Amino acid sequence: MDWVTKASSLAAQATDPDSRWFAPVARIPRHELIPRWWDRDDTGRWVLHDGPSDPEGWAQAAYTDRSLITRVGTLHADQAEPGDNPEGLPTSSATLPSLVVRMLRHTRVADGGSLLDLGTGAGGLTAYACNRLGDEHVTSLDVDPYLVSVAGQRLASMGYVPKLITADATVSVPGSYDRIVSTVALAPGPALRAVLGALEPGGRIATTLASTSLIVTGWKNQEGDVIGRVERDMAGFMLTRSGDDYPPALTEPFNLAREADGEATSTGRYPVVDVANAWELRSMLEVTTPGVDVDYETSGRTRTAYLVHPDGSWARASAEWTDPPQVHQGGPQRLWDALERIRNRLNAEGSLPLLGASVRITPDGVCHLSRGRWRASMGAR
Repeated sequence: MDWVTKASSLAAQATDPDSRWFAPVARIPRHELIPRWWDRDDTGRWVLHDGPSDPEGWAQAAYTDRSLITRVGTLHADQAEPGDNPEGLPTSSATLPSLVVRMLRHTRVADGGSLLDLGTGAGGLTAYACNRLGDEHVTSLDVDPYLVSVAGQRLASMGYVPKLITADATVSVPGSYDRIVSTVALAPGPALRAVLGALEPGGRIATTLASTSLIVTGWKNQEGDVIGRVERDMAGFMLTRSGDDYPPALTEPFNLAREADGEATSTGRYPVVDVANAWELRSMLEVTTPGVDVDYETSGRTRTAYLVHPDGSWARASAEWTDPPQVHQGGPQRLWDALERIRNRLNAEGSLPLLGASVRITPDGVCHLSRGRWRASMGAR
């Protein structure tokens, strides 16, 4: 495989010709980090792809600016057998290089400083950082011992030997660092507190917040607060996990949302929307009504959205195309009403106050957001 030419082409897609990250992207044989991966077929099943048995497809996948799923549920593509079709959510991936570069830029990586890559995954960000900074300045951490081990082997074959740690970052992060870049989404509160404890005073972090697409950056002051902002940029990363897989979905509320009439029935004001892919709406919903899970499905021209909450609240909105939806809601909260209040604000003001908001993260991991007269806190008990 002529990977050098392909990697240079990828670098041109992922960054700018004068960027300090152009050379690292161009010099890393990304295909060696992703010999196997999962993709969905037309029926939605996860299907295994094996790079060495299809070199052309391998090169096309590895050197296109896209994310590749490497683990679904508890099954890593490396350990799968032909014909395996795992069920569940993706639990690890090789992040698209342009997003890796954006996160590194948001972190403002400095030569000579120490960098923690939180969420080793396939090892792509670690490889770029080692090439640019020197592997003695780079530490990479993941909760999955297999991911850490195999990434270490593949990085070593390229000549990079960073420090690699297997640990649950939601509980404790060993060491201290000048920069932390997280390619997993951190939940405000205890998980974020654990990570910030490893950030040196004067250091900088870049991360997304769990169940949002908000990229939060900031500098840690001598009092232990991180002062920064929500970037005018968005990204979607997997949630941090403590175990081998994510906790089970909210099955009972989702079953109610699909079948029950509920205590409240109404006609919605706005068309049904796929909330998970309406990133700004989804993010504001998490800020205002934390803990909501979402789903969406289509059948012909009929679109249906579901919202559920751990407290037993649920909502279902269904309509043909852009018609006003029939809305059913149950439980202690009216989740669709909460979403419509956000959409009212968006329509009335033309934007939501999230992007560009000021951020203060206190040592307990609580994230305080403000913009103008708008205030919100995430992670407070």
